[in-house]
Amino acid sequence: MPMSMQEISDRLEIQDLMIRYSYAIDSRNWDALDDVFTPDAFIDYSVFGGSVGDLPSTKAFLAEAMPMFGALQHMVSGTTITIDGDTAATKTQCHNPMTIGDGDDPDLMMCGLWYVDKLVRTPDGWRIKERVEEKVYMRIFPGKQS
Repeated sequence: MPMSMQEISDRLEIQDLMIRYSYAIDSRNWDALDDVFTPDAFIDYSVFGGSVGDLPSTKAFLAEAMPMFGALQHMVSGTTITIDGDTAATKTQCHNPMTIGDGDDPDLMMCGLWYVDKLVRTPDGWRIKERVEEKVYMRIFPGKQS
């Protein structure tokens, strides 16, 4: 069955939401997450040893934990989207390389994960109401050894 213009618009807005999340994290712009999540969102990063809680506690956790990484790059793709009126369920692939340490050849941590989300349509557009990370893999590659 062909998609309606509303469904096409919703899907594009949701895909953009996933990209805005990645850019907010990678640029360490924690306040930009206010335009990604609902104020009462539940966010579970525990599968990689992170926080579990609401948006303010997640932003505080990120501000404390992320400085250990020199560079971040969240690459998201392959989002499945199921829309039901003003709610949606999504599952998004993420490949996330991050550098650890200083110098010319830092360690490289590679994470593969799924973002499993519940979204709601708000007056300001689609927002994530619940995000749970599911681990696929994690590996740390040491930098050049002297």
